[in-house]
Amino acid sequence: MQLKSASILVVDDDTDVLTAVRLLLRPQVKEIVTEKNPEHIPSILKEKTFDLILLDMNFFSSINTGNEGLFWLKKIKELKPDTAVIMITAYGDIDLAIRSLKEGAFDFVVKPWLNEKLIGTIQAAISAKGNGTKTAGFSPSSTIPAFDLLGESEVMQEIFVKIRKVAPTDANILILGENGTGKELVAKAIHQNSLRADKPFVKVDVGALTESLFESELFGHKKGAFTDAKEDRAGRFETAKGGTIFLDEIGNISLHQQSKLLSVLQNRQVIRVGTNEPINIDVRLLCATNMSLADLANNAHFRKDLIYRINTVEITIPPLRRRGNDIILLAKHFMKVYATKYMKPTLELSKPAQEKLLRYHYPGNVRELQYAIERAVIMADSELLSAEDILFSPIEAAPVAEDAVAETNLEELEKTTINRVLERHGGNMTKAAKELGITRTALYRRLNKYEL
Repeated sequence: MQLKSASILVVDDDTDVLTAVRLLLRPQVKEIVTEKNPEHIPSILKEKTFDLILLDMNFFSSINTGNEGLFWLKKIKELKPDTAVIMITAYGDIDLAIRSLKEGAFDFVVKPWLNEKLIGTIQAAISAKGNGTKTAGFSPSSTIPAFDLLGESEVMQEIFVKIRKVAPTDANILILGENGTGKELVAKAIHQNSLRADKPFVKVDVGALTESLFESELFGHKKGAFTDAKEDRAGRFETAKGGTIFLDEIGNISLHQQSKLLSVLQNRQVIRVGTNEPINIDVRLLCATNMSLADLANNAHFRKDLIYRINTVEITIPPLRRRGNDIILLAKHFMKVYATKYMKPTLELSKPAQEKLLRYHYPGNVRELQYAIERAVIMADSELLSAEDILFSPIEAAPVAEDAVAETNLEELEKTTINRVLERHGGNMTKAAKELGITRTALYRRLNKYEL
């Protein structure tokens, strides 16, 4: 079906949106009808059939479900199941919009949209309808350009949809997930699918920067600013000019460092150490942390104004144990990679080996699986990997020291455990709290309680 012969209904309680869409589509389509009140949808659809409906996700109406867009989407699908529906949403409702795909929406567009992008999405929906393609069950993986992320599970498909939607924007993205889940790969995928793809992608592990190096590394310095400053040097923000800067382990930086970073993000300027001259920056900001958003927000050691600044949209990467058969998909991928690297023949994975892989809980996530498969490929004596060939790293098991004193008193046991975990992480409070399964604030309270 051609766009020129299409009849489209637009439902949004924002008059400006209705006007903008009407002006944009009037020359493009046969008919466009606009409606402010979603409660008129049933009567409109009884009188007329549309090829496509553009439907807002949020309305201030008498039906207060908290997600009115989904409510009216279901109503449309009940009344006109063959009508294609494209949802209109804002950045903050992307999770809800992804859910709308499961409820039968063809796709969604994020406000403010690019006119070419909106028309392209509408054209795709109209073409799919004309070709008899099922509009529900939108397949995100088929529409994302290739990148180094693998996954067929539902949770990963939702990640792919988010990447496809947020990548072309300049929105600041916070990537959450346990260590080893692939947060850097997601950051690279966002960059590769952005309008800045031909510009630099600069990664900085900010959690590893000392107080003295933080400003110099990120913002640059002038020759002679400190002892080892032998020449002028641009910081990472300047190096990423026009591209993307990825700040990993953002949850581990100090309040002083947070203040400096917030100032740069607000002013879009850096000042090199040893100068007073501001330098304008043009970068897309991506951040990552292994802390949950709730822990980050509830922690007295992280500024909430900075959280809002870095978190226009958050993407949470699921742990490998929640990804089902993706484990086998990834294992076979790593087998091919390492068979080639170590000049081995093509290897197969036995059924018992697959069962063993699926039963394991992967505290080290994808990184641990990768190392386990690499080890198995190196040590394999045949072209069929057996369950015995799959050995998981003892590092992740975190065994108790042999000389640890057996303790039965509950408070002493807790005190001993805290001491042991802190020692294992070199006094890093964030990592210790993470392993103990508590917030840093709760860990501080216990340290005060036991006078540690």
